[in-house]
Amino acid sequence: MPSHLFADPPAPHPPERGSVDALISQTRRLRVDVDAVRRDAAAGDDEDPQGRWQRALCDLAVHQLDDLGAQLGHLKAGLPAQTAQAPAGRPPAAGGTSLLCRVGSAEWNLLTDEAHWSDELYEIFARSPESGPLTLDELPSMLLAEDQGFLASMVTDCLVDGKPIDGEFRIRRTDGAVRTLHMMGEPVLDSDGCTASMWAVLRDVTALRSSRQAVHETQDTLRRQQHIARTEHRIAVELQESVLPPWRGSLRLPHGGPAALDLAAHYLPSASSELIGGDWYDALELPDGQTLLTVGDLTGHGVAATSAMAMLLGALRGMAVAGIAPGALMGHLNQLLEASTQPALGSAMCCRYDPVTRILTWAQAGHPAPLLFRDGTGRSLTPPEGVLLGATSGAAYEQAEVQLRAGDLLILHTDGISRRTATDDAGASRLLDLAPRFAEARSAQECVRLAVEEFGEAERESDACVLIARIAA
Repeated sequence: MPSHLFADPPAPHPPERGSVDALISQTRRLRVDVDAVRRDAAAGDDEDPQGRWQRALCDLAVHQLDDLGAQLGHLKAGLPAQTAQAPAGRPPAAGGTSLLCRVGSAEWNLLTDEAHWSDELYEIFARSPESGPLTLDELPSMLLAEDQGFLASMVTDCLVDGKPIDGEFRIRRTDGAVRTLHMMGEPVLDSDGCTASMWAVLRDVTALRSSRQAVHETQDTLRRQQHIARTEHRIAVELQESVLPPWRGSLRLPHGGPAALDLAAHYLPSASSELIGGDWYDALELPDGQTLLTVGDLTGHGVAATSAMAMLLGALRGMAVAGIAPGALMGHLNQLLEASTQPALGSAMCCRYDPVTRILTWAQAGHPAPLLFRDGTGRSLTPPEGVLLGATSGAAYEQAEVQLRAGDLLILHTDGISRRTATDDAGASRLLDLAPRFAEARSAQECVRLAVEEFGEAERESDACVLIARIAA
């Protein structure tokens, strides 16, 4: 069982950013203090074993504080909690997720070929003290093959050129576990200036390196995810803009459209501009002289929602041009969505307006009914029967007709226009309250502007569309 010195206390609550800043400041101050002690130790007698040991411990403390500072920096940056977990295939830190390292020491006498290990070093190597310490010649046998040359180079530089040792290598312990060790040491010279022995401090940094690697891997993953999200958002926006009619300014039907209709529409994004949904609006002049007016909303966000919206809107336009009535058209859209490789739910409304008779024929699939404004007041039209698109197979959709008059105002909208929560459905009521101001407006575009002023800054959880048609004299 790990010593209580290496055990992590329980943390019932994640640290706040302010507390992390305080820990970073404390770590920096402590490192300055350790540096001062290290300078004092460096000024001592190089022949004093106690002084050399003190310098080694100071160097080790500096490494520990640097590692701790890096970990606290990652914590302050707000990386996900899973970055502290060991990646698949790597051993977790002993005693949980503690990153504090076990430390051991060794000295190898080159004249007698004797070696002395601390008790902690035996634990690091999982070696029985009865087996005795490993000599410098035996030590490489514990290393992974690819690290043996690196250790040999460090030891040679230390013994021949007097260079200090500071490097890492991996060992395979007697229990089969692979551990990463950080080794610091230097030669001990005799009275003639020749190397008599070499001492070293070794610490097990396996958990620390695994955690650092996990942090790097998570950062790479986050960067890839952010890149993918930006790319998908751009594609969704481009797809939406290529399918929907322009929503800045009045809607212009091909060849000017029927003079009896004044049209305008607007797309209102969600509170988070990253959430591009499947809302649509459209106005289309049909071959028989009638006009198609439609709005709808598919569930979901991103490329999947906008691509499904594009498919559905294309099919709707084609069937409307072919002369299919709104009720039957809704039934075909339901079948199309049900057969799609990416099933989804959606609400929709389809209207055909005859400028000769001024009759509006419409059907809906689980969608808010059109709002009719006349003589300064507004009301919601009674909807015909119709379930959500994609909700059930073989659904039938009824039609309704309404006789319009010159000066009437018709508003079609999606249900996200003012919704802040799943149960908030105040959009229609707030639009109806604008009836006196709509009556004073001189154009459909001015009415759209009034609606956008009312709802444009709302914290909607979804995007929305509003389409307004004004019946001219």
